[in-house]
Amino acid sequence: MFRPSHSLTVGNAKLALEAGLRAIEGGETEIDFGDVVAVDSAAVATLLAWQCAALNQGLSLHFFSLPANLESLIDLYGVSDLLSGVTQPDLDAPESKPQHH
Repeated sequence: MFRPSHSLTVGNAKLALEAGLRAIEGGETEIDFGDVVAVDSAAVATLLAWQCAALNQGLSLHFFSLPANLESLIDLYGVSDLLSGVTQPDLDAPESKPQHH
């Protein structure tokens, strides 16, 4: 599972993009954003580029633990539909856990 650093902003987007592309080229299909706290519009562009690279390789990319501020930017830029179906809920969130009866 590929894990970007704590920041995914214009200041480090190129390095993050390249690291993610290398992971995808190596067959990685899961990206965990659990450590990411700082994002800007460059993060949205990076997700889209990673998804495009994965699709070009015939892979289905899954994002985990997207921070709320990144989800807000995805909605703001109107690209939710482009990323829908490849994002996964945070498995640690209470609403995502199976209910035991």
